[in-house]
Amino acid sequence: MPASADSWMDSLNPFNLFKGEKYETKIIPDVPADDLYNQGLARLQSKDYDGAAKKFADLEKQYPYSQWQRKASLMTTFSQYQNGSYDDAIASAKRYIALYPASPDIPYAYYLEGMSYYNQIPDISRDQGRAAKAVEVFTVITDKYPKSEYAQDASYKLQVARDQLAGKEMSVGRYYLNQHNYAAAINRFREVLFKYQTTRHAEEALMRLTEAYLALGVPSEAQTAAAVLGHNYPESSWYKDAFALLQGGGLQPNEDKGSWISKIFRLG
Repeated sequence: MPASADSWMDSLNPFNLFKGEKYETKIIPDVPADDLYNQGLARLQSKDYDGAAKKFADLEKQYPYSQWQRKASLMTTFSQYQNGSYDDAIASAKRYIALYPASPDIPYAYYLEGMSYYNQIPDISRDQGRAAKAVEVFTVITDKYPKSEYAQDASYKLQVARDQLAGKEMSVGRYYLNQHNYAAAINRFREVLFKYQTTRHAEEALMRLTEAYLALGVPSEAQTAAAVLGHNYPESSWYKDAFALLQGGGLQPNEDKGSWISKIFRLG
């Protein structure tokens, strides 16, 4: 029994797991860089995006500090993006941008990063952190690389993402308005006009300011909001609503040039 116990305990010793087995050292030759690259491309073509990303990652590891590494790094990002592995693509794009800031493909790396955020934007009832990140990245493209082939689409996607952020502010503002927390509501609508004046939500924000200021007992600001709304969007249904609200209180749209509402539209 003791011998048997010793034998059992001996078998658990990690240093004895391979006892008696013989291994010989083998040098596994590197696969030629162009072969690995072509294997990655073949997997992309067959829509095996995960397999493609792994091939390009292998190429990066086997040929560091080379042009192959740079190409493979970008292709890894693209493969992850195509695979819907957006967080991985974001990390890879950031890495590429940090390693190769002078690369002619930098605008494309930013574009892949921006699109990876953009494709994860949720509905306005949820946190809009991804939309904010998309705005940040697409702004880099439009500001720093306006002549790149990605600038036009980045500009469009930028406007969509900004509209989403404005929509979130409007949603919260309407909530506060319904709760009769007029000061908090005004702050949200003010944010829309300061940051997202070019979005479709600006019209409603002005009408809601008319409503909130009337309820708060500040008719001059309500009149200004309605006047600015009528001047900039005369055919808007929101203007008709704002006009009716004022009329119901015996008031007319009247712009106070000293109001923050008037100033922001003059400066904008």
